[in-house]
Amino acid sequence: MQTDRKTEPVLNQKDTITLAVIMLLIIVLGVLGIWAIFGAKSPGIVLEPMAETAFLAETEEPETEEPTEPTSDPMMVYYPEPAADMMTIAEDQLVAQHALLVDVDNNEIMAVKGSADDEIYPASMTKLMTLIVAVENCEDTNATFTMTADVLQPLWAQSASMAGFADGEEVTFTDLLYGAALPSGADATQGLAIMTAGSDEAFVQMMNDKAAELGLKHTHFVNTSGLHDENHYSTPEDIALIMEYLLKNELCKEVISTYTYTTSKTEQNPNGITLKSTMFNKMYGNEVPGITIGGGKTGYTDEAGQCLASYAETPDGHLYIAVTSKGAGKFTPVFDAFKLYGIVTGTYEMDHADPAAEYRE
Repeated sequence: MQTDRKTEPVLNQKDTITLAVIMLLIIVLGVLGIWAIFGAKSPGIVLEPMAETAFLAETEEPETEEPTEPTSDPMMVYYPEPAADMMTIAEDQLVAQHALLVDVDNNEIMAVKGSADDEIYPASMTKLMTLIVAVENCEDTNATFTMTADVLQPLWAQSASMAGFADGEEVTFTDLLYGAALPSGADATQGLAIMTAGSDEAFVQMMNDKAAELGLKHTHFVNTSGLHDENHYSTPEDIALIMEYLLKNELCKEVISTYTYTTSKTEQNPNGITLKSTMFNKMYGNEVPGITIGGGKTGYTDEAGQCLASYAETPDGHLYIAVTSKGAGKFTPVFDAFKLYGIVTGTYEMDHADPAAEYRE
């Protein structure tokens, strides 16, 4: 007689073991999950995300930032570099002892006599910076300044050039600008200084601060007019940079580009004062074919000689600046400028003659 095996209890035992293992795994996984959630927040536990980082590195491309073009301040000026074909001007080709021709748009020195960084006395070319500081710090161009004998008498004593404003005259800010630029009036620059900064000394400090702001390497001002002082100096290239900066200001550019201007009518000058450019009363500006001299500022002291800073443009608007100093004779700076701008166009001979010889004084 065959008897049946009792296998059910054995099966139940295996199932029990399997179930126990599963339950144990569930408990372990649950504990690990709780630890991962709450343990990560504990300051004493640091979870290392190395595996995840490695995975991201393999599956994602790193983001790259698009390169940006460097931007430059359009009002800033930069020292020009010598052009590859820069001309060195011979001693007898120009009357001026120092000369510089700059291609502004290409920021290159086209021609030089002496050195671009020779120390010079700027004389009334100083007034280019006077105009800049006055205009940039003016709140009302219709404001007026009362000219006084205290302002005028020291200037008369120094034989400074004057615009012709009278003691007690109410002069507008705009009239002072033209008075400083066209006839090179020291009375006008003093008025601008006091009107703007309260004193000549404070205004001169503003001029030197502006020179520093522009990065000028060898320029220092002692007064607003350019009267001689050993500590009042500049260089041809610094004067060129001052002119370049001035041309970025529309009012300043308009002032130095004007031939004649009549001031407001006052009790002291019922018809106003007719002011004429000390540069344009010696030239028209179109003497060099292919380029037009648009404006400029003359200067003279015994120590500085005859000086001229000017700008010119070709018909396509290309801008050039010429600076000369330590010249002789009122008209020689003008003819020196013609020769310099003739380098641009090839239409004015750079010879060894002095076309202004007959005008020497």
